[in-house]
Amino acid sequence: MVYTMEGHALKHAVEEMLFHLLPTITLTRVDAVEDGDWCRSILTETNGQAQAKAIVCLDGMVRESVRSASVAGLQPLDYKRTVTELVKTTVYDAVVPALPQSPVWGSLTGVRPAKLARGLIERGMSRGEAAQYLREHFHVSSARTALTIRAAATAMELDRAIGPDDISLYVGIPFCPSRCYYCSFVSSTTAQSGHLIEPYLDTLCREIEETAALVRETGKRVQSVYIGGGTPTTLDEKQLARLLAVLEKSFDFSALREYTVEAGRPDTITPEKLAALRAAGVGRVSINPQSMEDAVLAAIGRRHSAQDVLRAYQEARRAGFDAINMDVIAGLTGDTADSFARTIDTLIGLAPENITVHTLAIKRGADLTDKAAASAQRDTVSRMLDGAAQALQTAGYGPYYLYRQKFTAGGFENVGWCKPDTECFYNVTMMEELQTILSLGAGGVSKRVERATGWIERTNNPKYPLEYIRAADRLADGKRKLLFPKQ
Repeated sequence: MVYTMEGHALKHAVEEMLFHLLPTITLTRVDAVEDGDWCRSILTETNGQAQAKAIVCLDGMVRESVRSASVAGLQPLDYKRTVTELVKTTVYDAVVPALPQSPVWGSLTGVRPAKLARGLIERGMSRGEAAQYLREHFHVSSARTALTIRAAATAMELDRAIGPDDISLYVGIPFCPSRCYYCSFVSSTTAQSGHLIEPYLDTLCREIEETAALVRETGKRVQSVYIGGGTPTTLDEKQLARLLAVLEKSFDFSALREYTVEAGRPDTITPEKLAALRAAGVGRVSINPQSMEDAVLAAIGRRHSAQDVLRAYQEARRAGFDAINMDVIAGLTGDTADSFARTIDTLIGLAPENITVHTLAIKRGADLTDKAAASAQRDTVSRMLDGAAQALQTAGYGPYYLYRQKFTAGGFENVGWCKPDTECFYNVTMMEELQTILSLGAGGVSKRVERATGWIERTNNPKYPLEYIRAADRLADGKRKLLFPKQ
């Protein structure tokens, strides 16, 4: 498909909406449309009134949409938000009649729908009014609106527990025993990069000590710690114990309310590693099967069986963990609605405190064949997600956080489900951007959140382990700028 922009340069807005609605297309910007499928996006402004128009030709049928809004007196940021929404919404209105069914998230393309809902409520809407706005203004389905409002309510409740000097820590371990075919995270297999684990750990421990000194200097206090990856339990028990000891020695954990480690892969979990985690005060772990079907596990590159998941889960319980999360992914190769339902039922039978249901994300570099296959899975993935939601709610789980990724199969979402009062504090504060988070390790993205204004500043660590190790002398520089912005 080709497209033009007339009267504006909001390229991202046009392309994002077109990809949201037509995930298998290839887009090309041109100066003028001619034959085939095309989209014209036009923006004009007269006397403080902005008007957006989209004219779209799909399969020989031309459709048009027009919307307008007052922009008089708006500050630059509000002005951009208003015209961007006009452009995106008109493209949506012009394309949707050509689709076999409307997307469940309507015209919403953002990663954090609950943050949008929270903003509506904080500006004076009731929850009911915010829900109505999502349904009518953005065409979000009733089921997804309910998820969004529930997640917004959880975020608002946890937000009250965050003080002005409270922060969270993320520690990244970018190593895995093997690479799953769907993975988009920065991680290296131990076969490929195992020789880097020790120097990586040396650099990480140094960054921890330097960051802790900055935290003490600013008077911040740590509310939660999340060690993720990769697979942190790729480290052996001595390496884990060293990492955890340096964290405890460097930071004041007296105000800590949650300490999580993504044990993740059951083929990396041993009683000795679990004992090391418990001895350091870790209270929450993730054991992530992704599927409880052996054929699906083999197809995605996992080197463990469903039985290994059951073993790791029982070992974690015996080690004393009373908060366990388990991840699954809807849309994996070889999975069906029935086999996915069996996975969900098996996990519910184990009764972990949290179950996170992800939707398979298509890799950015996927070819059109892969994108078309994922698009064709829409109905299957929809049945998977709807069935999981019904089963989990029947079993007493409720949604507590959600987020969306670009290029997910069917344009769906990822939802964290939990038993009452077992929400993962870090997941909510990170996804809803409620507090400053300092990220340590390769690929870490630290965010300073100004709670009074919502202003966010970021600083990134080098992405890959070797780059990170080579940057050891300057890792603390970005965090110093975040914590001391006026210096």
